[in-house]
Amino acid sequence: MNLRNLFLRHVAQTSPEPMGLEIVSADGLYLTDASGKKYMDLISGIGVSVLGHQHPAVVDAVKQQAGQYMHTLPYGEFVLSPQVEYAKLLTDQLDKTLNSVYFVNSGAEATEGAIKLARRYTGRPNVISCYQAYHGSTTGAMALNSDVFFTQAYRPFMPGVKHIRLNEVPDLDKIDENTAAVIIEPVQAERGVYAADPQYLAKLRQRTKEKGALLIFDEIQTGFGRTGKLFAYQKYNVVPDIMLIAKGMGGGMPIGAFISDREIMQHFTRNPVLGHLTTFGGHPVNCAAAHATLETLLESGLMDRVAEKEKLLQSKLVHPRIKELRTAGLWAAIEVESPAVMHAVISKCLNRGMIMDWFLFNEKSLRLAPPLTITMEELEAVCDDILHVMNGEL
Repeated sequence: MNLRNLFLRHVAQTSPEPMGLEIVSADGLYLTDASGKKYMDLISGIGVSVLGHQHPAVVDAVKQQAGQYMHTLPYGEFVLSPQVEYAKLLTDQLDKTLNSVYFVNSGAEATEGAIKLARRYTGRPNVISCYQAYHGSTTGAMALNSDVFFTQAYRPFMPGVKHIRLNEVPDLDKIDENTAAVIIEPVQAERGVYAADPQYLAKLRQRTKEKGALLIFDEIQTGFGRTGKLFAYQKYNVVPDIMLIAKGMGGGMPIGAFISDREIMQHFTRNPVLGHLTTFGGHPVNCAAAHATLETLLESGLMDRVAEKEKLLQSKLVHPRIKELRTAGLWAAIEVESPAVMHAVISKCLNRGMIMDWFLFNEKSLRLAPPLTITMEELEAVCDDILHVMNGEL
């Protein structure tokens, strides 16, 4: 039995027809399958590989730390230099109230921890999220989801969740004295790259302060240079009380975190003690990879070139089939006339060696989010190929 059949038989599936590419190696922008065909990863493993695949600094950090020690004890008891040094480097880049990092394994876990922290700190029951937002697929994170298609089979969920519309100021009246937190993406990802309005975010920040609710920014997809800043909140000058990070954080290794002020985070240490637990959160090897990723981003100038690459996308991706192009740094939603056309473009791009994707809550838009390391020449060639596909029969 070949590897594909074993994959279908023994590895749990998430869709009836997975892509099924058998990847044998990766390097930079490219993935190589068992036949030797190379594919450009134009979605960065859904926002993970911001430095491309197998970046030397990340690989070296993983090897070095694995040679020293790996797991020692469930998170939070031992002083482990990869955790401490990374937390220091990370918080040095943030506003002074984002100074305490709780390490977890994924974005969904960061969401879960932040919900618990907000409810514990405020003593309030309710959480507000946006329509068509996505914060993870664990049960607490999924409770924040407004979309019935993906959630109906798993209800009932955590009570006390309300929804507001992004950029609709009147909806902010839903934030009241029972609201523990409002969780929002500075750029809604799975809706198809819809950015928050700066004035709206300022009014949201004001309303949460007035009502004593915490403001949570989900930067799981916007973080680590995707929008041209290390984090999107830094473009808006609106500082959240809690920030969620993951995906691009580890340069390909699984790690996430939620970050807050130490005074807030300390509520996990008492009444009761051990208020939040994780066995593998802050794994030393993953923290070493995250440290190398952040150092590279800070020293390489990659984030400084995001705006130039965004302008290239905006200038090149013009076509009668493209009904709207929404960008947020090196990240685009290419909206076409129908889901059928969207799937046809993705399929034909895959045949040409380009991996693209769609969005959970947008059936007509293609996702484009290549590694930040993609060159201007490579990006221009990608745009030309996408337009070539759109010129053909779909």
